[in-house]
Amino acid sequence: MPRTQPGPARTPRLQAPPSRPMRTVAALTACAGALAYTVGKVDLARSGELGMPGFPAPADSYARVADVGTAQLANAALGLLMAVVALLLVRPPRTPFVRLPLLIVSWAGIAMVGAGVLGFGARAAGLAPALGPVPPHLPTALAALLVGAVWVTAWTVATLSATRAVRTPRTG
Repeated sequence: MPRTQPGPARTPRLQAPPSRPMRTVAALTACAGALAYTVGKVDLARSGELGMPGFPAPADSYARVADVGTAQLANAALGLLMAVVALLLVRPPRTPFVRLPLLIVSWAGIAMVGAGVLGFGARAAGLAPALGPVPPHLPTALAALLVGAVWVTAWTVATLSATRAVRTPRTG
């Protein structure tokens, strides 16, 4: 029986980074999610409420906050910062001294928003009573969770694409 030569060694295929149009759509979607968060926080500041839209804070939370309006406006400012960070992912800076902090801040923001979505999801399901009771108006809470899930997913796609674009040398 003739011996066959082994075929060429297979090298693992590297997955191409998401395309620039996909990164743009993801970054703009993440920016919209951050702006939705910002608008929600401004609305809660105007009404003097703590919590998230659809997720009122437990009554004892108010004793720990000196000025509810200021606290919520500070959260709204953080939302604007997250919107700017997401928007910068549309075309990440080429300078490593700017690009690297942008990516670090993006991954930290993704972790924080993702933890928030998971925590509020557990609260909505009644799995985390320490975070507060099940929301009284579940459709509003579920809509807020959906916005958060889309936001964190889009931000992850945009940041992953920007991270891979940094490592992938341009050809042509």
